[in-house]
Amino acid sequence: MTRPSHSIAERMSRLDASGIRKVFDLAAKMKNPINLSIGQPDFDVPEQVKEEAIDAIRRGENKYTQTQGSSALLDAVARKCGEELGSSDDRGYLITSGVSGGLVLAMLTLVNPGDEVVFTDPYFVMYAHLTNLVGGKCVPVDTYPDFRPDAGKIADAITDRTRLLIINSPANPTGAVYSRTELEQIAEVAEKHDLLVVSDEIYNDFCYDEPFVSMASVYDNTLLLRGFSKSYAMTGWRLGWATGPRPVVEQMTMLQQYSFVCAPSMAQAGGVRAIGTDVSEHVADYQRKRDIVQDMLGEAFGLIKPAGAFYAFVPAPGGEATPFVEKAIASNVLIIPGGVFSERDTHFRISYATDDNQLRKGLEILAGLAS
Repeated sequence: MTRPSHSIAERMSRLDASGIRKVFDLAAKMKNPINLSIGQPDFDVPEQVKEEAIDAIRRGENKYTQTQGSSALLDAVARKCGEELGSSDDRGYLITSGVSGGLVLAMLTLVNPGDEVVFTDPYFVMYAHLTNLVGGKCVPVDTYPDFRPDAGKIADAITDRTRLLIINSPANPTGAVYSRTELEQIAEVAEKHDLLVVSDEIYNDFCYDEPFVSMASVYDNTLLLRGFSKSYAMTGWRLGWATGPRPVVEQMTMLQQYSFVCAPSMAQAGGVRAIGTDVSEHVADYQRKRDIVQDMLGEAFGLIKPAGAFYAFVPAPGGEATPFVEKAIASNVLIIPGGVFSERDTHFRISYATDDNQLRKGLEILAGLAS
């Protein structure tokens, strides 16, 4: 009997296992590692949000919602956008299965094979992998050494094949927060080329030194993606939202109908309660952790102080990240080499979303390895 051949689609060859996932897999085999690699909050979902989701399950809200999301959550999101960005009848709304789900829908909806997608380097790993998956071409724009976006460099990267510009502020992995002036300069470039900007604002609540500014507040042709995973620790609930030009959001909604179907119904019920929940105590906690990182690594490594999110992108001794990361892992500290997020492998990423004791222990080991 002939065994069937399992032919894998060619597009899968454009992906490789995330370097982050490899570190996670390694962590599972280690005994009590000091884990400074994982990008999720170490606090728990607010109790009232949990209770609302539990109540929704008990009420029988366990079926599909409409594809675009429950009316209650859509209304809550629209109110939030109206308060922050001003009301607009031209804006469409979609509840997504996390910001990652929103990115998948956006890429499949907007990028044709051969189209170019511009984003700053360093970058969140999904931007490159999803661009490759849909047959697009990645155009990373270097922001070293200070991780500030240079509108001139972005302009130089745009060609007739450019389809999207992706902005991520506060940024993963660098913790950079873009100023209003920087965003306005980027908006001028995008407007000149009639370019849609995808703004990934999953860390919007985590700004420590200056007020957060949304790209959507300075440029109308923005597809804004936000979520509940980081601000409310709802990483496993898979809940996010998208808003932007109505024709784009309508096409993303149609694609969601044939893919994700809808975001989890009980998570959406919890999301209604989450919006407006005060997380300032957690934000202050992470600002304090950021300061611990800066105090312990800033001078020794030449670390540029991160202004948001909960990451630091640290220059590796000797400018080679992978060998240093290997030493750190051998010393029971899990960090991620910068080559996962960049065309360069000169830095490493740490997440300070962990308890103070573990954080200080890990930082002491890293400082010792660098001396």
